[in-house]
Amino acid sequence: MRTGLGRHGKPSWREGQGTWPGARLHGCRSHSLPTLVWLQPGKVDTVSKPILDENGSSLYFVATMTQSSSRLSAMLPLRILCLTLMSTVVLPGCAGWLPWKSSEKSARDQEKYGPTADTRIKRLAERSKVVKAGPKQRQLDFTQELAGMMLEEHDPRVRCKILETAAEYDTAMATAICTGGMQDPDELVRMAACEVWSKRGGDQAVQLLATRFQTDSELDVRLRALRMLGELKDKQAIPVLARALEDSDPAVQYRAVASLKKVSGRDLGNDVNAWREWAADPEGAKGDWSIAEGFRRLF
Repeated sequence: MRTGLGRHGKPSWREGQGTWPGARLHGCRSHSLPTLVWLQPGKVDTVSKPILDENGSSLYFVATMTQSSSRLSAMLPLRILCLTLMSTVVLPGCAGWLPWKSSEKSARDQEKYGPTADTRIKRLAERSKVVKAGPKQRQLDFTQELAGMMLEEHDPRVRCKILETAAEYDTAMATAICTGGMQDPDELVRMAACEVWSKRGGDQAVQLLATRFQTDSELDVRLRALRMLGELKDKQAIPVLARALEDSDPAVQYRAVASLKKVSGRDLGNDVNAWREWAADPEGAKGDWSIAEGFRRLF
């Protein structure tokens, strides 16, 4: 008795004589989780993963055998493995992975859903390169457009790129974008804004980074703000960093010490108490150069 059931228990749509004595291969489509199975009286074994046909539908094979084909059991694992390997190479179901197929699908998806985040980022970089080489008015118009994009963009990665692009322009709208980025709902964008302001510098940078450290709910953003305060190397950041030394979180204390080293130009080690004493009177301790600090400078 040979059987080959397709979907919903109906006879399979394709049947061909197999290479195994007493066996037949039946190709069946399924929208569930199809597998290669071996059927014999009272037994069904799952032996492989599904294969896709040319339409993207799942395809599996059922081999059935009669009582006279029991001699195949010894060679069954090897034959099934060979069938699986040949199927992945020969069957039209494997055409779905071909490059032109993927390219066509991407084109259809882009037409339906619009450009992907990676595409939007790439296009933005290309446009900015052209705009920077153009007249001032064109740059003003471009940063105005960036502001609208920042409000409409839903992907935080793209908003980060918009923010970084705006930071390259010296316009009022570019400054507004960088300022607004410090209050973005996504922490990745807020951290990117901290880095942007460390490069822009100035009194406003110290104020914005200090506020972000003191008010942000995410530790990663607070640590990034402290780090960027150190990158500014602005003495106005010392009071903020000194207050950070009083934080109960050791990670915050460590980051504050690292930033104080950059702002002060000194190295008192990682002793928080030593830095607290220094921060209490930075000018008074200016000439107090310890031997230990000298060794740290050398090595």
